[in-house]
Amino acid sequence: MFRKHYQNSIIIKKAPFGAFFISCHMKTCITFILAILCITKVFSQTSEQSIIQLIDAYSVARETNDTLLLESILHDDVDQLVSSGIWRKGKAAAKQGMLKSSAMNPGSRKLTIESVRFLNPITAIADVRYEISNVDGSERKMWSTFLTVFENNKWKITAIRNMLPSNY
Repeated sequence: MFRKHYQNSIIIKKAPFGAFFISCHMKTCITFILAILCITKVFSQTSEQSIIQLIDAYSVARETNDTLLLESILHDDVDQLVSSGIWRKGKAAAKQGMLKSSAMNPGSRKLTIESVRFLNPITAIADVRYEISNVDGSERKMWSTFLTVFENNKWKITAIRNMLPSNY
């Protein structure tokens, strides 16, 4: 024989042998779970889209040598490790190195985002194919990893790692 005890919208049923089974009002639970899932889905989609737009802005800034755009999308303590092994630490060094690199390696740059992964709600990693079509017709195929942070209601790039695979 089951006995029902009512307490804060939760029904506790005492079963034979002393076992307890707890069941919530199904409608309330399902509504709550669906609300959480919807919020999570909307956050991840809008955040992922924001990361994609950030990487696109970086690509445009590199193509057009737009220092103001770079200023707005790079974190103050950004650092970049380029494929030649040079570290660029800080926003000033990163911007100067990016502009110098673009001038020394003319051609069109294509960044293709392969994946975006959130470490937490304010930190994400984007793995990107980075291809440079040089003016002489040759292509340079690399990988880049961007570490991004959400700060002051805006996503910014805080680290870039460029890799030139040997067998790519």
